[in-house]
Amino acid sequence: MPVTDAARERAALCDEALRVGPDAPTLCEGWQVRDLMVHLVLRDGRPDVQLGAALPPLRERAQRVQDELAALPFEQLVDRVRSGPPGFNPTRLPVLDELVNRAEFYVHHEDVRRAGEGAAPRELPRGESAALWKLVRTIGRVAYRRSGTGVVLVVPGGPRVVVRRGPAAVSLTGQPQELLLHAFGRRPVAQVAVDGSPDAVARFLDAYPA
Repeated sequence: MPVTDAARERAALCDEALRVGPDAPTLCEGWQVRDLMVHLVLRDGRPDVQLGAALPPLRERAQRVQDELAALPFEQLVDRVRSGPPGFNPTRLPVLDELVNRAEFYVHHEDVRRAGEGAAPRELPRGESAALWKLVRTIGRVAYRRSGTGVVLVVPGGPRVVVRRGPAAVSLTGQPQELLLHAFGRRPVAQVAVDGSPDAVARFLDAYPA
């Protein structure tokens, strides 16, 4: 079975989690690394718990399951993430794994890496960067729907795409992986330049502060 980019990011995230430890910070507000690992175990195999957390009648049960996972030895919790989704989850198929998990695990890997001091952006192989560009072109259409301006994504010396039309537009310029982080709300650490008329930039930054 081919190893997907998503699977490689999953493994690299687990390695980084073990390196920094359960109490290290992440870019996910209020979450330490242990909390992120719990989230990923639930995402892989317990959609009922994720749904229950949003429904008051089921919230107590959902919290109990989360607490039980958080109480596991950290190495065991990371192993649960590393082993991937259970057999009934269709994302065990490589094509669905790449579709559903590629962006998720890249972003969460960076959530752990860049929460530490001095973490520089990674250089990705061209094929992986191209795959992320395909994703961000789609994600950007949803991520910037509140922009109040047009939005153009630009890769320096590479492709560009309009993800939101408007009479005035801003351009977001960066490598595909940086644009992906920006679209997922990791704007303080994403190396993305926002350009356009002063009014368009002001409106965009009002909706999406850096």
